[in-house]
Amino acid sequence: MKIIMLGAPGAGKGTQAKQIADKYRIPHISTGDIFRANIKNGTELGKKAKQYMDQGLLVPDELTCDLVMDRIGQDDCENGFILDGFPRTIPQAEALTAALEKINEKMDYAIDVDVPDENIVNRMSGRRACLNCGATYHIVSIPTKVEGICDRCGQPVVLRDDDKPETVQKRLTVYHEQTQPLIDYYKKQPPRAGAVFCPEKREKAVSTGFKNFSKTVKNPFTHKRARCGILIMSKGSNPLLPDGS
Repeated sequence: MKIIMLGAPGAGKGTQAKQIADKYRIPHISTGDIFRANIKNGTELGKKAKQYMDQGLLVPDELTCDLVMDRIGQDDCENGFILDGFPRTIPQAEALTAALEKINEKMDYAIDVDVPDENIVNRMSGRRACLNCGATYHIVSIPTKVEGICDRCGQPVVLRDDDKPETVQKRLTVYHEQTQPLIDYYKKQPPRAGAVFCPEKREKAVSTGFKNFSKTVKNPFTHKRARCGILIMSKGSNPLLPDGS
């Protein structure tokens, strides 16, 4: 079972990916992890990526796709995998589709974790971090025992720049411009025989979406029962989702 996780930053797709990975015993793969592993191990692809990263440049789509294809070709991906963080744009999606077609493979599912922007901004702006020990909190769901003070080391906790409402909104704007079109892209992918998607209504919880996804995939390793398309996990009213990216 080969899955792509879609969703805005802060929507909780990392949490959902972990649940699916644990249930079906397939690896949860992020592009960040791929970059770090290849650079640490000094692979040829890692050296090429590092040249761009050291200059503060984005790694080209073709090289990123090569790194992803190298990773999913490893033994632990024999029964499938979950891609988190790639593809982010239509050109990346097209490059991935073309690379998979060369080995006679296709993605089986694209899962969109659909969360209103307002909820994401509220959730992320409530985060607090200790810059001394790295502990993280949330003013509503995981507050410190003493307001503004880290439980672990006693130092002040702060709202990181990345979590400020204006920064989060900018990231969401970029997401909607570049990544949101991927939903339409995968909706148009030709279905394989057998499977039916039942998108969740907006007011239902993301956890319900995960349960329904599990029911949809009756036999996760029989790819003939899968199709490529969109399953929507929606969360409408509660701004506090489990932590994830």
